[in-house]
Amino acid sequence: MVIVAENVRRRYGGTVALDGVSLSVAEGEVFALVGPNGAGKTTLVRALTGTTVVDGRVTVFDEPPADVDPERVGLLPQEFDPAERLTARELVTYYAGLYDRPRDVDAVLADVGLDGADARKPYEDLSGGQKRRTCVATALVNDPDLLFLDEPTAGIDPAGRRQLQSLVTDLADGGTTVLLTTHDMAAAESLADRVGLLADGQFVAVGPPRDLVAGHGGTSRLELAVPERAESAAAIALERAGYRLVPDEAVLAVADIDPRDIGGVVESLEAENVPYDAITWKQPDLEDVYLALTGTEVGASGDPRPRRRGRLPAQGGETP
Repeated sequence: MVIVAENVRRRYGGTVALDGVSLSVAEGEVFALVGPNGAGKTTLVRALTGTTVVDGRVTVFDEPPADVDPERVGLLPQEFDPAERLTARELVTYYAGLYDRPRDVDAVLADVGLDGADARKPYEDLSGGQKRRTCVATALVNDPDLLFLDEPTAGIDPAGRRQLQSLVTDLADGGTTVLLTTHDMAAAESLADRVGLLADGQFVAVGPPRDLVAGHGGTSRLELAVPERAESAAAIALERAGYRLVPDEAVLAVADIDPRDIGGVVESLEAENVPYDAITWKQPDLEDVYLALTGTEVGASGDPRPRRRGRLPAQGGETP
């Protein structure tokens, strides 16, 4: 195994950042640490890179992290503030000079989608996404065997995210081991061989995304956008028609429904003159797994938030 961690613990004063975390990551594997801000992702990366002291056992390439040859490891921290007056190319060139056998700088910049005129701009003049691409390039320039990426797609536009995800896949196919942190559940689900769902410094589940969704994600559902004044009437109409509503949902949703049955739902609402704005059929995903296991969901900013309870009919089936 490239990475082995056993019963890792870390406190900051009275705050428990890691509470008995264990994991192993194999060569060429993409492993995603998934969870909201404050779950313990960054602290675990620091433990695995030897930049923070922890209780427990951690080895990288069968050595303590601090003893590993830096030529073999690439690291993109969440907070990275290089000299802003240097161009993107100058920054990557500087980091290339720290290693004995670096990759070609222009090739690395092309890999992250930052070549041509953009590579000659001062870092301070780059967009947020371009800055993050530059930072990713500095972590790749030594052609590492093990790559740590802490929120690599933060601030990057959708096209840039796709390009970086494709790059990570290519690296793994070439034998590079990648450990990344993210609160982007969709990215983790499409990119990682395995994910570890972190909450309050502990893993609540670890496994391939497909297995986690199958085991904890629940069933497909049909979500309905209904005016607030009509929510109870819609719920009553659907239950009368024999549909089962999903509990603990932020939206009105029908449980375990085949796409071919969507027309029946629409007919049930129209028969009761219940208005609706939109309907969306949704399969379970990692976000549903995290919600089922922790009772919270992860917002776009990475902040955890409790999910509101479902909009079910008033007691006795009366519309309030």
